Amino acid sequence: MAATVACLVSYDSGSDSENESESNSGVEKVDPANPDATAHLKPLKSAPTMSVALLDLAPEVAVKEAVETGTHLDPALKEVMFNPTYETLFAPELGPMNPFKSQQMSAPRNMLSGYAEPAHLNDFMFESQRRTFSTFGYALDPSVDTHQVTPTTNSYIGAVDEAEKNKGLTVFESGTKKTEKRKKIKGGDAGEIEEFLGPWAKFIDEKDGAKPSEEEQKELDEITAKRQKKGRSEEEAPAEEKTVLHVKDMYDYQGRSYLHVPQDVGINLRSSEAPDKCYLPKKQIHVWSGHTKGVSAIRLFPSSGHLLLSSSMDCKIKLWEVYGERRCVRTFIGHSKAVRDICYNNSGTKFLSAAYDRHLKLWDTETGQCISRFTNRKVPYCVKFNPDEDKQDLFVAGMSDKKIVQWDIRTNEVVQEYDRHLGAVNTITFVDENRRFVSTSDDKSLRVWEWDIPVDFKYIAEPSMHSMPAVTLSPNGKWLACQSMDNQILIFGAQNRFRLNKKKVFKGHMVAGYACQVDFSPDMSYVVSGDADGKLNIWDWKTTKLYHRIKAHDKVCISALWHPHETSKVITCGWDGLIKLWD
Repeated sequence: MAATVACLVSYDSGSDSENESESNSGVEKVDPANPDATAHLKPLKSAPTMSVALLDLAPEVAVKEAVETGTHLDPALKEVMFNPTYETLFAPELGPMNPFKSQQMSAPRNMLSGYAEPAHLNDFMFESQRRTFSTFGYALDPSVDTHQVTPTTNSYIGAVDEAEKNKGLTVFESGTKKTEKRKKIKGGDAGEIEEFLGPWAKFIDEKDGAKPSEEEQKELDEITAKRQKKGRSEEEAPAEEKTVLHVKDMYDYQGRSYLHVPQDVGINLRSSEAPDKCYLPKKQIHVWSGHTKGVSAIRLFPSSGHLLLSSSMDCKIKLWEVYGERRCVRTFIGHSKAVRDICYNNSGTKFLSAAYDRHLKLWDTETGQCISRFTNRKVPYCVKFNPDEDKQDLFVAGMSDKKIVQWDIRTNEVVQEYDRHLGAVNTITFVDENRRFVSTSDDKSLRVWEWDIPVDFKYIAEPSMHSMPAVTLSPNGKWLACQSMDNQILIFGAQNRFRLNKKKVFKGHMVAGYACQVDFSPDMSYVVSGDADGKLNIWDWKTTKLYHRIKAHDKVCISALWHPHETSKVITCGWDGLIKLWD
């Protein structure tokens, strides 16, 4: 009996006072079965005392007495027949109170909000009753066992009237949620082939869309006819080509045209050797004016550089003298939109032009005649002749539809397509004795191709790389200078591995958003480039130090060319429509 009561009663919350600990100091816990085993135990100082009178009471009375005196309840009890105090309910199960733990935290919990006892209830049953209550306002009374008693009016809680009306149906059993199916036009049976309208037959209540009135229909027909006519004219008819000769006589007294290389300019333009030492240009010595809008590209005549070809946003291409009177020799008119790029063949007798009117045109440099036209209905962004002497009838063009297209000018047909880029192709540069070419694109990558093989054998793309819309090969053929959109010029090796030369990075100019053409001095001692502010920037090749900045143009300086036979002559062009010569 005493043992039973001892199990029910736990430590009292105020039982570790000094007096009680003193009175308990002489008491030892002794195991009746084996008294020697517990002989070494010291007296308990914090164990609570229990009134001896409680031990003689019945267990129920003892529990009630223990509760009333503030002793803890047995947590295994399922039912309490009296009102225990708050302190009793939250007293610790064993030992003294933890002073660092709040009473709420000490309560047993198996979920965030408290303690939930396990109950046998089907999840679906619970969910159906919850949804029924939230929809109709009634649910089965959980205190009534519906398995044993048939549900009646008294079995429901909430809106009992609604339960009677709906016959106690749950939200899943009720048919009120269902919507009536719309009826389709008859004749849906495949057997009745004449009337069969297929699975997409219209609904009976579905009316045809509003039709325009006669006047509106007339206007619409006119607009569509105009659009079709306009589209056809744009696609079918390229702009008419014509040319204007600006000099009095096309041939001199010996019958030589302006293509003939002059021999009275003080230097040998026929030699293939570059000057030994180059110097920084200091001042402007000439301005070629004639374009009414910005100049987009300039190209020097191959090998000699005695003529300068320029393309402009005024849709015209002009040919200028670099020496002598520096006149405008001829104007080529044949594009309906801005000219984007130009390229000479090896001899300089012909050149290609690429424009935003989606056409590429082949011109005769001497007569100004347009020899042939090429288009694949996409905008060409760059164009290049194959520099090999035996492949002068082939050229490649980088298009706005991510492809590089190869044409044969003899047959006027596309003979190859290089389709690997993920953005519009910006530049094409021939390297490695013209066996390969490098292309850059808006997809921020650089790809290297073998000629006539439409799969890139080298793909260079780093997360830190930006788009590179202007690329130039160095005079010694070893390096590629790439104008990067993060305001720096990057140098890649051009011979085998195409690795980025991290020691050679040219900074200090603003070019973001513009394809400013880069160039090298003939002796490889300087790098020149325009920028967005219209300045001409000159860096030292060895140290990458920015040596010189000249305010060259009022608007963007889009291109800078160092004359291949001169020690310090640089030609610049800008979006102010001017071309300038510096020395």
